[in-house]
Amino acid sequence: MAMRKSAAAAGTALFFALAPGMVGGVVPWWLTGWRVGASYPAPLRAAGIVMVAIGAAVLIQAFVRFVREGVGTPAPAAPTQRLVVGGLYRYVRNPMYLAVLASITGQALILGRPVLLAYAATVAAAFVAFVYGYEEPTLARRYGAAYEDYRRNVPAWYPRRPRRRRG
Repeated sequence: MAMRKSAAAAGTALFFALAPGMVGGVVPWWLTGWRVGASYPAPLRAAGIVMVAIGAAVLIQAFVRFVREGVGTPAPAAPTQRLVVGGLYRYVRNPMYLAVLASITGQALILGRPVLLAYAATVAAAFVAFVYGYEEPTLARRYGAAYEDYRRNVPAWYPRRPRRRRG
């Protein structure tokens, strides 16, 4: 049964709060109380602010794209009707995971809390295991040749440079 965009938007908002909201916000708060630890140099703190801001912007853009382009949600229980390959997905297959990791790492730099770097490494390992163990095989079954073509042409974790237009 086809999902409507309004239902996709509601499901996506709920999933946003439950998944990246917990992993990138609530758990770092549980680990640190968002209290400043070690005194990191100002440039590192500034880099952390930039990482959190970029991570949040990328995450929001990716979630909106799932509703608009895919007409579905990022949640495995309510997948998109169409394969999402536009926007940042043209350059990397997993911008949401990278955005969450940037946000956690940014918080570590802002707060001077190495525990968040260890947490980010653990989350990264879980993301990689999930992507290769569940997500990619599921997408290949759901979208077939279209996903295989996308997978061949777009890197999983390291964004490719945008191609210059000739003209």
